Amino acid sequence: MLRLLVLSTALFFMMSLKANPIPTFHQVEALPGDGIYSLLRRFQLDKHSCNFDQFYSLNKIKRNTRLIKGRTYSLPLMVYTFNGKTIRSSIGVDDWNLAINIQKYNETMESEGVRNNSFKKDMVLWVPYHLLNCPEPDLEIPPLVIDNPEAAPAASGDRQFPIFGPKYAYTPLASNKLKGKVFYVVGGHGGPDPGAMGKRGNYTLCEDEYAYDVALRLCRNLISHGATAYMINRDPNDGIRDENFFKCDNDEVLWGDIKMAQGQKTRLFQRSDIINELYEKHRLQGVTEQLAIMIHVDSRNKGVRTDLFFYHHPDNEEGKKKAQNMLKAVQQQYKKYQQDRQYEGTVTARDLHMLRECLLPAVYIELANIRNTNDQQRIIVQRNRQLLADWFLLGILN
Repeated sequence: MLRLLVLSTALFFMMSLKANPIPTFHQVEALPGDGIYSLLRRFQLDKHSCNFDQFYSLNKIKRNTRLIKGRTYSLPLMVYTFNGKTIRSSIGVDDWNLAINIQKYNETMESEGVRNNSFKKDMVLWVPYHLLNCPEPDLEIPPLVIDNPEAAPAASGDRQFPIFGPKYAYTPLASNKLKGKVFYVVGGHGGPDPGAMGKRGNYTLCEDEYAYDVALRLCRNLISHGATAYMINRDPNDGIRDENFFKCDNDEVLWGDIKMAQGQKTRLFQRSDIINELYEKHRLQGVTEQLAIMIHVDSRNKGVRTDLFFYHHPDNEEGKKKAQNMLKAVQQQYKKYQQDRQYEGTVTARDLHMLRECLLPAVYIELANIRNTNDQQRIIVQRNRQLLADWFLLGILN
């Protein structure tokens, strides 16, 4: 009797294995610019929290870990062998509706080019983890509500934006020309890195301080015309300043009060990752026009005078168009103020990190040569810094 019971138990165990085959998990290489969210979204796995939990578990990584380009990651996407008969018998389930959903998923992935062949042809069946474990979506597209005030759209409250400092915090609405558009404004360097440095008499000029002031003024201009705009790097106590000479400090942080890393490469990825995450959120909300703007001050030989010049990534035509529009606006304004001078600013392509790694169109601006006496006037005079921000706005509006 005992022998019969053991044989029955073994037979039942073998039948269970046959009825419920053990799947593997589909693996993919991370593409340039991939984050966890964008990777799961490509496979339509982004609406279920259990998929994210499973992704972290499968790959033994922490939340918000930056994916490494070219590295292979396991997705919460189970892979079964299709037996050529039915989906239900292939994965060991009886639920007809579940089988239909799995079939639709595989057909959608094929039609969108995510998988190369039909599961009926290559006998490989993809089963999203959530269909078996958490079928109800629990990660809806978030509403357009921003936790930091300067990123709020035109309709926000009393239009007080503390990031701009007490004098400029109130930002009246001039128009709604940029309503529905999202901008990410980045002043160069900051935190442990002051950037390029120059001398003016007894004063030291730090690139990050002057780039930040122009960036703040541009951000305020964008908001005044209805845009949603983010200051990616942030100084807790330096708003828009009207004096000529700024104290060099190192207390800047990043959006979300993130401390800037010591290493330059890590700092750059901090910024591009923050922008990409916000970009993905707004893209899913239906925002079709987003732009990143990086503002820097160049450093060249002391005797070299430069005009403003603009960079875009070689593979981004939209970024190129935005840069050309901004250059054109600056050229037109120079004709008004300095009719006897030929403006020699340029738009060129460069493979810089912030142009390459950001998923959206981006423009990189160099304001002046911080070591040249004439160029210094462009950044140390308050009126000139405001004019720069105003002219950039004109290029964006056009």
